[in-house]
Amino acid sequence: MMRLAALVIFINIVSLSEAQHEPGYCVFYDECGRNPLLNNTLIDPIVPCLNYTRAKLVTGDHYKILKQVCPMFDQGESSTYACCTIKQLGSLEKSLTLSKAVLVRCPSCAYNFAHLHCINTCSPNQSQTVKVTRVMNVTEQNRTREAVLGYQAFIGKTFADTSFQSCKNVRIPATIGGYAIATMCGRYGSKLCTPQRWYDFQGDSSNGLAPLDIDFKIIQEGDTTGLPEGVIPYNGVALMCNETTPTGGDVCSCQDCQESCPSVLPPSPVAGPFTLLGTNGYLVISIILLILLILSFVLYLSVSCDKVTEKIIHPSEVTCAETNSLAAQAYLSSQFRIWGTIMASYPLTVLLLSLIVVAVLSVGLKDIKLTTDPVELWSAPNSRARQEKEFHDTYFDPFYRTNQVILTAPGRKSHIYDSLLFGPQNFSGIMSKELIIELLELQTRIQNIQFWSDDLNRTASLKDVCFAPLNPNNPSLTDCAVNSLPQYFQNSLDHINAKVNMTELGVTKEVDWRDHLIYCLGSPLSFKDITDLGMSCMADYGAPVFPFLAVGGYEDDAFSSAEAFILTFSLNNYARSDPKFKVAMQWEKEFLKIVQEYQKDPKNSFTFAYMAERSLEDEINRTTAEDIPIFMISYAVIFVYIAVALGEHSSWKRLLVDSKFLVGLGGILVVACSVLASMGFYSWIGIPSSLVILQVVPFLVLAVGADNIFIFVLEYQRDVRRPHETREEQIGRVLGNVAPSMLLCSLSESVCFFLGALSTMPAVKSFALYAALAVLMDFALQMTAFVALLSLDARRQDNNRCELLCCIKVSKQRPKKPNKGFLMPFMKKYYAPVLLHRYTRIIVIVVFIFMFCGALFLMMNVKVGLDQELAMPQDSYMLTYFQYLNKYFEVGVPVYFVTKKGFNFTSVEGMNAVCSSVGCDQFSLTQKIQSYVAIPANSWVDDFIDWLNPQSKCCRLYTNGPNNHFLNEKTGLICAKRCLARPDNDTVRPTVAQFNRYLPDFLTNRPDLQCSKGFVFGLGAYDKAVVRDESGEIIASRFMAYHTPLTNSQEFTAALKMARELADKITQGMRLVPGTSPDFEVFPYTYVITYVFYEQYLTIVNEGLFNISLCLLPTFVVCCLLLGLDLRSGLLNLLTIVMIVVDTVGVMTLWSIDYNAVALINLVTAVGISVEFVSHMTRSFALSTKPTRVERAIEATAKMGSAVFAGVAMTNLPGIIVLAFAKAQLIQIFFFRLNLVITLLGMAHGLIFLPVVLSYFGTYIIFLWVLYV
Repeated sequence: MMRLAALVIFINIVSLSEAQHEPGYCVFYDECGRNPLLNNTLIDPIVPCLNYTRAKLVTGDHYKILKQVCPMFDQGESSTYACCTIKQLGSLEKSLTLSKAVLVRCPSCAYNFAHLHCINTCSPNQSQTVKVTRVMNVTEQNRTREAVLGYQAFIGKTFADTSFQSCKNVRIPATIGGYAIATMCGRYGSKLCTPQRWYDFQGDSSNGLAPLDIDFKIIQEGDTTGLPEGVIPYNGVALMCNETTPTGGDVCSCQDCQESCPSVLPPSPVAGPFTLLGTNGYLVISIILLILLILSFVLYLSVSCDKVTEKIIHPSEVTCAETNSLAAQAYLSSQFRIWGTIMASYPLTVLLLSLIVVAVLSVGLKDIKLTTDPVELWSAPNSRARQEKEFHDTYFDPFYRTNQVILTAPGRKSHIYDSLLFGPQNFSGIMSKELIIELLELQTRIQNIQFWSDDLNRTASLKDVCFAPLNPNNPSLTDCAVNSLPQYFQNSLDHINAKVNMTELGVTKEVDWRDHLIYCLGSPLSFKDITDLGMSCMADYGAPVFPFLAVGGYEDDAFSSAEAFILTFSLNNYARSDPKFKVAMQWEKEFLKIVQEYQKDPKNSFTFAYMAERSLEDEINRTTAEDIPIFMISYAVIFVYIAVALGEHSSWKRLLVDSKFLVGLGGILVVACSVLASMGFYSWIGIPSSLVILQVVPFLVLAVGADNIFIFVLEYQRDVRRPHETREEQIGRVLGNVAPSMLLCSLSESVCFFLGALSTMPAVKSFALYAALAVLMDFALQMTAFVALLSLDARRQDNNRCELLCCIKVSKQRPKKPNKGFLMPFMKKYYAPVLLHRYTRIIVIVVFIFMFCGALFLMMNVKVGLDQELAMPQDSYMLTYFQYLNKYFEVGVPVYFVTKKGFNFTSVEGMNAVCSSVGCDQFSLTQKIQSYVAIPANSWVDDFIDWLNPQSKCCRLYTNGPNNHFLNEKTGLICAKRCLARPDNDTVRPTVAQFNRYLPDFLTNRPDLQCSKGFVFGLGAYDKAVVRDESGEIIASRFMAYHTPLTNSQEFTAALKMARELADKITQGMRLVPGTSPDFEVFPYTYVITYVFYEQYLTIVNEGLFNISLCLLPTFVVCCLLLGLDLRSGLLNLLTIVMIVVDTVGVMTLWSIDYNAVALINLVTAVGISVEFVSHMTRSFALSTKPTRVERAIEATAKMGSAVFAGVAMTNLPGIIVLAFAKAQLIQIFFFRLNLVITLLGMAHGLIFLPVVLSYFGTYIIFLWVLYV
């Protein structure tokens, strides 16, 4: 028997070697049956019969089919010869159909691909290009014949290279920009694919498509080395991708063929930094301004005469404006004196009425709404982003909820795996079987989460809330979209452990999970790998897992060198009113619990970061609750300071009598009542509050209120009761002296905030409204309740009764002389004279000019944005997750380009304006998107056209069923016809009727092997991407792409700006298509709130300038009006406040405080606090009767400066310092750092710069009035 087998083999070898290679002859002909060596193939492996014979003349149906499948052989029906039968042509067409389905977007590529295989199978000169290398007897229908199981195909290098070049850039839109050739080059993928590797894969029978082994030999022209005698390598004409096909096919599109791309002007270079004289332009301007200001000051000093006394002006020289100013001051003082006397005379009645008013307004707190949604806080309802989000959420499901774990294994060494198929491959330390199995165990544990749901009234699990793209209505656990590396093994431990011996090129070696993984990471769309393992790469839920969703931390697509595993569970994003929203939240809570338990397990091998969709909200709420005690301590410290600092402390025996504990408590209560009244009123009328309001408004009102309290109380303590003057009259007179100043500041701040409410940003608008009313209420309560409270306290003090223990009296009498305290004498004797010394003043002006110019330069370099990490406490697990996300993720957030109603997708012009395949416009929607984003958009229009293409087997109709029903599943009715006839030019475009008929079928087409691109079509990919109305018109659709990785708010903002510019260009181009509505629009939309949140940073600089300018205007106007049209005082006031704001922004740059909406609110607050530092001093200077400006400045600094220092600076600083211990980074940066900067700069400008400026440029109107009177 063995001898017989040996004889047969010998005869076969001899016969093969004797075969002649000459024109007009075949080496095989007809079909012998299935290849007995192949199993589990994707198509039947039908092999040809060995038959050295002349080529046959083809006629009739044989000719028609040959002309359709292999048109390059057509020489006319009477002159066309071929080496293939009708059956062979049918098998060839079937085989080509599966491959051409991914290549048909480029007709010249598809033509070249068919050309190659037609030459091998049907060429009339087959024997000249093919050498049979292996045959075997095959029995089919009781007939045994010699079948060809392998052959060599000789191809010229020019033909091979041109064919490859025409195909290498053809894309598969639904695979997020993937290349078709990646699925046709085996282990090498698209990046390492070459012509030889491309042909090798096509000829490898283990790929599930090739019915036999084909050894492609690419021969350089003129090289005959090793060629069998008579063999002539085929070197016919291969088409370039920018050429039309002989059958009328158009050139390939720009997206699939770089040579087809139109020549366009290069984009305008990005504007570089502003420069002057070859250096930073802002620095040059700041230096020039510094020099000009200093020279101007020097010039002023040189021409002015700083006299000891000023010229005495005769009353007749007083102008009308000056007279009005004096009259305004006198009128305000007299009115407040009367008011104060009345309030002090009926303290209990006033307190009761004040309490009633506050209580009535505070009742509104029962209806308070606290806004925590970032969308509602930072985006105006009528903003573009909000309107786009509303449109998207109306027509499309919200983006699914992401729950993710990013795992690393630091410290594990990488190793080189010498693969039989792929050669030496570097595997990182984390790429080990035991870690993959451990990851699978964690994944399985999470997948099996179960819990009781009150909303469902049963036990709930992942399948109740998961995103299941291919079975959304009744999913099982395996239908849930879980993206991870074990999905390449269908989450099967058996698949991971599988291994088999395999022979390749005469070398036998074991292949295992590593070979399968290498292949799948390069070809995630494959149903079968090229190893003898024969396993699929598709996930168990039926879709591909793209490598950037499974691994991270790699370079240049070296996926096996990845440093991280990525495990992602996707849940449906239900509306908050949907009962399943709570179920999803519960599942995420259980998810976090399991992951945290796993992290604490000492046996786990990973270092990892994790997050759930709810994590951001959870962590913000946690830190808010934890930092409430910090704010309470801060206010307590301020209260203790006020209570202590307001006391007179003339003698330890009168300590309890002269203390002002109750007055300090009353001042705090006045602030609290004003805030409560403001919040209650706005809650009553339906304006929501926010955490920013709760944190900032009390601080602001406390700063304003404490300052006024100190000014009032210290003025009363320093005053001596006049003869025959009652206590109530004294309080009224003191109030008349200080209340105009208090009114000046409070009215300036309140008007400032009311104007700030014109802001379009909801958080800024609501803050401004709440702050404006709170400041007004604070002033009103100080003029009423606090005056009454001070009257009661003064009565107690006059009777020498102890505070808190009113029944106890002390014998020690109150001193007759006024109590000036410690601070006022110190400032009058030491601080003011030193500050206002001739040389000190010059130094101060120069230093502050330098500070201002330096701050101007720094202000131009302040970073705009708010990174989401800052919203987290320092001990939050989310900070680690953000670090891992930025380090290991290789793509950014997904972005949709959404089309609105008004575009006719059913017309040929409409399809061409959108698609990117053959026949499409060069500047279509998808072509433009490709030129901007990291990963091109998937296009339902392109894939719909490909799905309809008669050269694919995707769209078929029953011919023996009722009404030609659509065939989308395997059924008994296997007789099917193409949905569309083959077009003459290979450019498939359905008619309007065909478009409307087949689109619903396309969108609901469940993936199967019948359509080789089925897993990227229809259900799961596009079923939610197209929205049609009852008439069938498309009223909304979307095209998804991906941004590049974005790591900070500046990059997110730039991406938003770029996406909008791109969408505007797309809109303009599509509006030119006939029949398009003039209001048709395309807009970008991305994950959850990304664009909605970052939109503010496109306009926040202008928004800030607008708001701060509105705040500065009333400070100037009110100051001028209340000082009787005193323009000079108003301008000096304004100048100092501007300098404080500019210097604050400059220090923000130095201290890494970004400019954003929270910072803007604090800067608006800074204007209000600056008014307190500045306006009191300005008015005190104007009221002084000293003969020179320097003396008036000394008096104002000592008298009012001491009160401002004690009331504003020392009130704020202790409370601010306490905030440094808060856990939330937002509070540390924007409430501790920024408020500390505001307070220190306000104090420096108000108590150092302003007195010096007033000593040079201050008004003298009030001095004239004294002389005049």
